[in-house]
Amino acid sequence: MSRAVVLLSGGLDSTVTLAYALAERDEVIPLTIDYGQRHEREIMAAKNVVNYYGLDSHTIMDIDLHCFVSSALTSSSLTIPERGSVESIREGIPVTYVPARNIIFLSIAAGLCESESAGRVYIGANAVDYSGYPDCRPEFFGQFQRVLEVGTKTGVEGNAVEIVTPIIDLTKGEIVSLGKELGAPLQLTWSCYRGGRVACGRCDSCLLRLKGFEEAGTRDPIPYEEDE
Repeated sequence: MSRAVVLLSGGLDSTVTLAYALAERDEVIPLTIDYGQRHEREIMAAKNVVNYYGLDSHTIMDIDLHCFVSSALTSSSLTIPERGSVESIREGIPVTYVPARNIIFLSIAAGLCESESAGRVYIGANAVDYSGYPDCRPEFFGQFQRVLEVGTKTGVEGNAVEIVTPIIDLTKGEIVSLGKELGAPLQLTWSCYRGGRVACGRCDSCLLRLKGFEEAGTRDPIPYEEDE
């Protein structure tokens, strides 16, 4: 058994990734980063997922990215877009892109790995059904792996922390199916960019999530505004 840090936002993708890491029998250290996003629902979901699995530890790190005023996820002055279809999401990089977010998150996770003598970082990035973020592509992770090889103690000693992206080539439907196969608590996850009592069903993240459950031939277990 090897030790691994799993970046856990509380969303669908990161929760399935956590379930995958556990299925690989890694000793998991969940890492959730509160970066000043618009709401706390993600953090609550991450805590619920960790409790569901009965994991001994859960690292929650606070960093303040409110200075990143160009992102609708960190600036309340910007509006979260609503679109008519999933297809329109691919039109450019959306305003929900948080500058350098995965660079920051992976750096923190790699540092935690070195501190905890863990050899892997799992991240639930996806390059198939995604919102157009440049830091979710395979080429980004390939280059960041090189950064860890040359810029960390374990790297220069020839044992760099490995970045693991188990769902990067899966469609959202395949991610949902994998989650159900692994017994992941999908009912506890939160994907909506808004922090309402129930998911809006209209933001990019909700549209992609709903598309995934439809493709998997199953109903999303979380409530949406249209259900009320």
